[in-house]
Amino acid sequence: MATEIADGVWRIECRGVNAYLVFDDVPTLVDAGTPWDEETIRRGLDEAGVEVSSIGRVLLTHYDLDHIGTLAALAPDLDAPVRAYRFDAQLLRGARSPPLGNHKGLIQRLGGLLTDLPDLDVVDVRDGEAIGSFTAYHTPGHTPGHVAYVSEELGIGLLGDLVSESDSDLSPSGWLISYDTDAVAASVRDLAERASPFEVACVGHGDPLASGGSEALVALAARI
Repeated sequence: MATEIADGVWRIECRGVNAYLVFDDVPTLVDAGTPWDEETIRRGLDEAGVEVSSIGRVLLTHYDLDHIGTLAALAPDLDAPVRAYRFDAQLLRGARSPPLGNHKGLIQRLGGLLTDLPDLDVVDVRDGEAIGSFTAYHTPGHTPGHVAYVSEELGIGLLGDLVSESDSDLSPSGWLISYDTDAVAASVRDLAERASPFEVACVGHGDPLASGGSEALVALAARI
């Protein structure tokens, strides 16, 4: 199911996780659900009036089973670069494996048994890089290569799993699903300080905030 949560911003509800479609300079898919969400993604794009082949780029907030899951299945029709930050981009290319010495790395290893890597062009993102109207911000902690994207022009923050939403409030990524919760907290504070103001906060888990996104992030940064 796809829902337009703001002008040109569509939420695609997958299995316990959100993907998004943003009409930027090119139609942009943000994250890609679980390996079992191919039909959901395709149907959601269709409801928003976009074919898979029309996607101009994929913005990946991070490498996890529930965010890269459909990329391999979409690849035959998807002719667009996937943008990801260095560590997570290497995981997506198969150039490295998640570390066994970290509990989240072990979870990712297990998830990798259920996930096919896509035959797509994976392009590294740099901190502070402009991609369309978005600026990329390296926000490590949930994963080493987690990245958030903020568009001042569109008033959107793509926050991935840096935070989650519950009862219209934001919470930082917890210990079980994070590489480093101290780094999560530091990334929340850094993003709240550095990013341009935005109204819409698009989160991986929970409901997106249709307004007051920056304020909610700043409030979270102040209390952690």
